[in-house]
Amino acid sequence: GKLERFHRSLKREVLQGQLFIDLDDAQRAFDIWRDIYNQKRPHQALNMQVPATRYSSSSREYQEQPAAPEYDDGDVVRKVQVKGEIYWRNREYTVGKAFHGRSVAIRETTEDGIYDVYWSRHRIARIDLNLQVVTAGKKI
Repeated sequence: GKLERFHRSLKREVLQGQLFIDLDDAQRAFDIWRDIYNQKRPHQALNMQVPATRYSSSSREYQEQPAAPEYDDGDVVRKVQVKGEIYWRNREYTVGKAFHGRSVAIRETTEDGIYDVYWSRHRIARIDLNLQVVTAGKKI
């Protein structure tokens, strides 16, 4: 809902009926509007405060290329291929294109024939050797 409202305001106040000379012209219009939207205009959903009053920067520093995750000795590590797939035990499993080029770990669970797939500390998929990979609770 918040994003839909934001996009509706952006369209109505910046984009609708506008013809921009080039991308730089469009960016200038957006920058002006963004300042008003975040710094000057009160928002009803924020008890008439401006969004800037609610913002705080992250304590973590941004890393363009995060360090490759380190996995335990017992993990089976696979590199994710271009279409988001890994190969293990002569089968292909999809874990997502977002992980292309990254290494993921396959870890045995306490359930027979069930393995979890991790990127760093985050479980991103589940493999059931009797079925297919299950991601986010859905069979693929």
